[in-house]
Amino acid sequence: MNFSQLYDVSVNLTTGLAVWPGDPSLEIREMSRITEGSDANVTQLIISAHIGTHMDAPRHFIDGATGIDQMPLDALVGTAYVLDMISLQDHIGAADLEKAGLPEGAERVLFKTRNSAIWATGSGQFHEDYIALAPDGADWLVKRGVKLVGIDYLSIERYMPERFNTHYSLLGDRVVVVEGLDLSAVEPGEYTIFALPIKVKNGDGAPARVLLGR
Repeated sequence: MNFSQLYDVSVNLTTGLAVWPGDPSLEIREMSRITEGSDANVTQLIISAHIGTHMDAPRHFIDGATGIDQMPLDALVGTAYVLDMISLQDHIGAADLEKAGLPEGAERVLFKTRNSAIWATGSGQFHEDYIALAPDGADWLVKRGVKLVGIDYLSIERYMPERFNTHYSLLGDRVVVVEGLDLSAVEPGEYTIFALPIKVKNGDGAPARVLLGR
């Protein structure tokens, strides 16, 4: 499989990275250093399963459902479409998807919104006004058999809804949810995606490294 270009659309894990309110901030601790006489450099990471670029497992919102280690592998690699939603000032709904020109039979969809510009600032501030996927947009994707949905901020769902219907719809149908992408350097269009979460047994989510090739 040859690509003229590979794009790493993962966010760097670094101290000061914005996290979901209430989640622990990333801690990077040097446990041993060669410069201090140790045989090797060893680092300890203290993180949330939902930090930076990460994936949600059905178990995240549905108690007793499958964990991140049981995600369908065929959904994690394959053709994906980056859709241009940069001009939207409200959450992505079914009407927006109808106009987006998504090819019939598309199985993986990534939303490029104004959220991607947030990562470029390097600010550790959490933004509550990010663009998300509305519940009717989630239902639209489920009805069309989409296997993977990604967005360029820390949640696919709008901030603090009364009910988490977007997550319930997607995860209830075992759709892979990828959050925290940085699509700022990627043009809309067709790519091959490689989206691989850390394999945490029964995990409700996990950080992931996500690449796009074309």
